[in-house]
Amino acid sequence: MNFTRRTALAAMMAGTMALSAPIAASAQSGETITIVVPYAGGGFVDGLMRRIADGMSTQLNQPVIVENRPGANGIVGAQYVARANPDGLTLLSGGTGPVSLNTLLRPSLPYTLDSFASVAMLFEGSLSISVPASSGVTAFDGLAAWAQSEDRPMRYATLGPGSVTHLYGLLLSEALGIDVVDVAYRNNPSSVVDLVAGQSDLNFSTPASLIGNAREGTVNILALTTNARNPNYPDIPSITELGHPELVASFWTALHAPAGTPADVIARLSDAAVAAMQDPEIQQVLGNAGMTVNAGGPEVLDAQLQHDVDSWGRVIREHGIVLND
Repeated sequence: MNFTRRTALAAMMAGTMALSAPIAASAQSGETITIVVPYAGGGFVDGLMRRIADGMSTQLNQPVIVENRPGANGIVGAQYVARANPDGLTLLSGGTGPVSLNTLLRPSLPYTLDSFASVAMLFEGSLSISVPASSGVTAFDGLAAWAQSEDRPMRYATLGPGSVTHLYGLLLSEALGIDVVDVAYRNNPSSVVDLVAGQSDLNFSTPASLIGNAREGTVNILALTTNARNPNYPDIPSITELGHPELVASFWTALHAPAGTPADVIARLSDAAVAAMQDPEIQQVLGNAGMTVNAGGPEVLDAQLQHDVDSWGRVIREHGIVLND
């Protein structure tokens, strides 16, 4: 090739322009990374995400902050991240409700599962299968017989249509062949009051919210919806050891990025998040709440999302559950 004076000058100008051009902001440029929590400040997830953000900041050697964008069952925050630049600077503290269930239940949702790239799974919690002590049922294998002897649908507490507790009652009904009717409550504490009083027959709250009642003898926790026993509750059997692996279920929290975020950026963020989850203080906070670390890369989160589509998606389709609010 002829390297003329003109081409030499052009090359020099191009090099000068490249050196003077601003570097695009990205998660690898030292710019601040924002984790959007789609709930109001002060809650459990919000507080824990701030600890995780601090850990990621140390790992990445750049600022990582938390920003609350609550509203519409997590839709406001999730939509904000779905529409953000795919540069790794804006992440979503997503979970079962804002991501999996919203995309499965709401046909007019302004985002889909494909709007996000998986970054890292962080932690998960189980449900309990609990009954009032007055029922006389002390083991899971006695639940179906009790339900059938009552000759009426079992009243089970939910946190509203389409919630994990609502869908789990339908799943349990199928597995045991019992009739159920859902009763929506504003929060877990109010549902526990009715369970203790025998006004509710079944409750799927977290074990941490019921363990005090169980120790007082007013509630019987028959099983946790896990594959193995939770070390925080060693005396409570897992649903898998009781012969019902189809009833395994959890609620989880993870990190998502906008679709199109480069793979190398995802890998860097994922490594930092997984490392942050090894902090003993974070693990203790989770353990005290009856939850467990389930830290892993994009493949772990992808598998969870697929499980939700297969499990919850089937229940939602078969029961024709659609939310338009």
